[in-house]
Amino acid sequence: MTRVSIVATSVLLLASAGCGSYPPPTERMTTAEAAIRGAQEVNATQQPRAALHLKLAQEQTDKARRLMEDGDNERAELTLKRAQADAELAIAIAKETETVAKAKEAQDRLEQAKAASRKAK
Repeated sequence: MTRVSIVATSVLLLASAGCGSYPPPTERMTTAEAAIRGAQEVNATQQPRAALHLKLAQEQTDKARRLMEDGDNERAELTLKRAQADAELAIAIAKETETVAKAKEAQDRLEQAKAASRKAK
């Protein structure tokens, strides 16, 4: 074997060993799945913007599972970070929508109370 082919073979072996050495992101998967469940619990599916981010999170989690099966744990972890971020954004949007609706109801009640107070005078 020539010196060049020995070096090339060594580089390929090291590169392939490096790919498999990244640990499976099981903790990140658990965290992303928990965020998805949280989004479902706050009814993120009921608001279109929140539902979009929830769907993206679910798709990214599925993609990460496939990447983990293929041994691409590093890309799987990055994909799960995006999934978690999308799920958390879905939660925030759902909560914002609910808070805005409650604030509008409170404002309407206040206006009704003011109107009733004016009539009573």
